[in-house]
Amino acid sequence: MLAGATTSWREQYPSLGYVAPFVTLLLLIAIPKSPPYIYWEWPLQVLVVSLVCLLTWPAGISLRPIRWLASAAIGAFVFCLWIGPELIDSEYRHSWLFSNAIMGHVGSSLRPEALKSGSVLFWRSVRAATVVPLAEELFWRAWLMRRVTNHDFQKVPLGTYSPIAFWLTAVLFGAEHGPYWDVGLVTGVLYNFWMIRSKSLGDCVVMHAVTNLLLSIYVIVYAQWQYWQ
Repeated sequence: MLAGATTSWREQYPSLGYVAPFVTLLLLIAIPKSPPYIYWEWPLQVLVVSLVCLLTWPAGISLRPIRWLASAAIGAFVFCLWIGPELIDSEYRHSWLFSNAIMGHVGSSLRPEALKSGSVLFWRSVRAATVVPLAEELFWRAWLMRRVTNHDFQKVPLGTYSPIAFWLTAVLFGAEHGPYWDVGLVTGVLYNFWMIRSKSLGDCVVMHAVTNLLLSIYVIVYAQWQYWQ
């Protein structure tokens, strides 16, 4: 065998580390939510997605935030954007523009009995503030924005700006949030902007985690379960 002929799986499948955690999370979410799964689906998702991240983490990608304070501030601002429309108009989200057959309808995916479980609420919040930011930032901003820019995305530095990649990622990110597509789109624009500005996956994860943590606290304290789709 010629020297240097052996390649690692990371070299053969460079996208795997960016895509696998996100796909794993989607598959786990797709499992029917029926007893007793509703009580252990959240710790299972945290454990499995964390394990996939650990096993497939892309080489050379750091999670160390550079501007953690600014990242946290942007995350808090995005949280305000999420709850703002319904604080101003409680019927806003029930318009046909947001609640329809294509984008889905406003309402929690959690069963009523699950909402009474402290364990469910705790692990649902942990998932929102940990593995969701990791999986989504790896996929949307560390991979897709670069992959749309260049098929050989590893040649594209994190935070490289491309109009097509920027807006396509923002639109798809918004669509992922169903009836909350409008604030999802604005969030996608802000998150994309911060990736371009910070050029740091760690900062984007901090930003996303702060948004999700504050939203989870708000959901539990004020019983606004509709935000937990």
